[in-house]
Amino acid sequence: MQHSEPNRRIRADASETIVRTFGYVFISMFAMSCLLPFLLVIGTSFTAEGMIKKYGFNIWPREFSTFAYKIVFENPDQILGAYIVTMGITVVGTAVGLFIVAMTGYALQRPDFGLRNSISFFIYFTTLFTGGLVPFYLLMTRYLSLQNNYLAVLLPGLLTPFLIIMMKSFVRSIPHAITESAKIDGAGDFTIFIKLILPMTTPALATIGLFIALGYWNEWYHSMLFLSADMDYRPLQLFLYNTVTTADFVRNSAAASNVELRDVPLESMKMATAVIATGPVILFYPFVQRYFIRGITVGAVKG
Repeated sequence: MQHSEPNRRIRADASETIVRTFGYVFISMFAMSCLLPFLLVIGTSFTAEGMIKKYGFNIWPREFSTFAYKIVFENPDQILGAYIVTMGITVVGTAVGLFIVAMTGYALQRPDFGLRNSISFFIYFTTLFTGGLVPFYLLMTRYLSLQNNYLAVLLPGLLTPFLIIMMKSFVRSIPHAITESAKIDGAGDFTIFIKLILPMTTPALATIGLFIALGYWNEWYHSMLFLSADMDYRPLQLFLYNTVTTADFVRNSAAASNVELRDVPLESMKMATAVIATGPVILFYPFVQRYFIRGITVGAVKG
């Protein structure tokens, strides 16, 4: 009996080591499977178009070429302006949208707010049914007069029902007694929200802010609908989309006319635009990663 306890501990330690090793190997393989497609995109963007047609996509370029990037950056003022417009919309939209979503989620979880269930139902209802594209387009152009206005891109992303519901679940983990005690001390609702609620929801704010920022950064549909081609600068995603579409049109027109165009690196240019569009996001993500993971975990447990 005296020797059985150490043996159990040894077996338990060995089992824990095996499980942990297996977990590390599985996570490493999963991480590599997520990383390989991005490496494939980078490698293809630096590959000559002829090699892509002959050998397909490769992580390591068979023939190194920067011709695709030269075409994309042929008008540096245009792409710089597109970056500035996209960054401005992303920063302003994220700040304003995060504040509105946080304030809405906080109000909807207050037990002393009588209309919280009715308003929550209307917010959830919009995730099931929408008015459609035509009413939305008429609202933005005819009634709000936002044609060729960056507000047409900014306003639709400020309130997202899914993010409001997520924020409501986050704030619900904060005891209501904190709000009540602050009210007894004479603090108003807005003061409570700014000085107490927001500092306690940093993981939630980082998580939701990342979702909002990615939505604005990758936005091109509303830009295509409401921003015309005669504007000086349009968002980055729409600029890159138009660049690839133009190259595709030129190649198809040449093929229809039995003219061979080898100088249009269409496939490598698609990959180059993907690298240009995702590069800043990849650089920004590590700064909010720890908050993002904490926020997702809290939302999963408390929701």
